[in-house]
Amino acid sequence: MSPYFLLSVLIGGAYGAAFHIWQGKTAGDVLYYVPAGIIGFGVGQVTANLLGWQFLLLGPLHIVEASIGCGLILLLARWLRV
Repeated sequence: MSPYFLLSVLIGGAYGAAFHIWQGKTAGDVLYYVPAGIIGFGVGQVTANLLGWQFLLLGPLHIVEASIGCGLILLLARWLRV
């Protein structure tokens, strides 16, 4: 497994956990927001790769773009959860 893939999963999971602390209503919501954070981080990473954006890279990892994608997916997940 690539260390950048593992780092992506850890960062996306951390964003999901932080979002749960901020917006979660029940303890079960963590099982909803952490995977959404991981998926959102991946979506942001893939989008940045496809569009060829090169802003603040950590190796091949697009930190800013993936974080924005993660935030958007987490907001969408919260909106769908309500």
